[in-house]
Amino acid sequence: MTSDLRDNEAYVWIWLPDATEPVVAGLLTRAPDRRLIFNYGQSYLARAGAIAIYDPELPLKAGAIDTNRKMQMPSCIRDGSPDAWGRRVIINRLAGLTGADAANADPDEMTYLLESGSDRIGALDFQRSSSIYVPRQKHNATLDELTQSAQRVDQGVPLSPEFDQALQHGTSLGGARPKALIESDARKYIAKFSSSSDLFNVVKAEFIAMRLAAMIGLNVASVTLTHALGKDVLLIERFDRAFFNQGWTRRAMVSALTLLDLDEMEARYASYEDLATLIRHRFADPGKTLEELFSRIVFNILCGNTDDHARNHAAFWDGKSLSLTPAYDICPQGRTGGEASQAMLITSNKRLSQLSVCLEAAGNFQLSTERARDIVARQIALIKAEWTNVCNEAGLAQVDRAFLWQRQFLNAFALEGFTSD
Repeated sequence: MTSDLRDNEAYVWIWLPDATEPVVAGLLTRAPDRRLIFNYGQSYLARAGAIAIYDPELPLKAGAIDTNRKMQMPSCIRDGSPDAWGRRVIINRLAGLTGADAANADPDEMTYLLESGSDRIGALDFQRSSSIYVPRQKHNATLDELTQSAQRVDQGVPLSPEFDQALQHGTSLGGARPKALIESDARKYIAKFSSSSDLFNVVKAEFIAMRLAAMIGLNVASVTLTHALGKDVLLIERFDRAFFNQGWTRRAMVSALTLLDLDEMEARYASYEDLATLIRHRFADPGKTLEELFSRIVFNILCGNTDDHARNHAAFWDGKSLSLTPAYDICPQGRTGGEASQAMLITSNKRLSQLSVCLEAAGNFQLSTERARDIVARQIALIKAEWTNVCNEAGLAQVDRAFLWQRQFLNAFALEGFTSD
């Protein structure tokens, strides 16, 4: 399947800070080479309180803003587009393709923007109309509906209309695993499901990692474990939404990939060292933020999360300054041997998943070697102390505990060369 390119433009709607209703910010237009070019509307530029979608990439100014790059669209717009899972759902719904056929499908980027759900990450949405906002979302599905829908897409089975409604919420989300959106008691959650390809209980492993991270003192999204149709479901409370005056506000966000001015093909060059430099110059409270980011790198290594790519880090944007969002998607990855590497470079050209590499990088985060070692030692001690309690809280089977302990969590390769003395 390839896109028929029926949609050559989309209006970008934005929720301004503390607003519960969106306004039109501008127009996204397909160029002859299929790149998407953005242009702010005159009415938006004249609006009191208008903010740039993200400055410096899309500064508030008149005229077409061409990134003059090989990117298909501005990166801050791409942050609002669905990633692997949402794209699979859209391909499944539009064409009923499965397996290799779905993998080879190539819808246009405009199609993904306009066919994905409206309750997407951040403060943007995309519409065919500049005057009437019509959200693309259905009824609040139950967990059982969502689990069934996720299983069908995961297995490559075309969605029936009722399942389409249940899973429509999840098409605008990033990541590769089955997920969907639910709403309950003035809170919004991302629901993550198990996949047929899982080699261990990934849902519970992520819950354990996120809970341990919170105990250590990292700023992480709140998580809860529940069940649907006899399966585990991880609920992550959304930190980009708040219920206010009988409506929902949305917080603008940009990924680290956008912050680092990289496109998808350049993601392997994303570096924590470069991100630290940007934090020093553009973030609110840079000292505290740098220590938080360093601590997240350490924990990712200690829990075996090597999927720390630049879209799994993000910052809030309020039109003036940036601040690190709570951590999310901290999930131990499958691992067969000892040696492992992080998705982002830690310092210079080094990305090995080892604490010794973190200590080399301490200066980039304005940390003394002594302070960096204290952070590492404290995390190791707390993981050891709380491991059994958190596994009990998750109801993790002994076989899964044995699989994760000292393979993902506290792998010997990670600790190699580090002592607490």
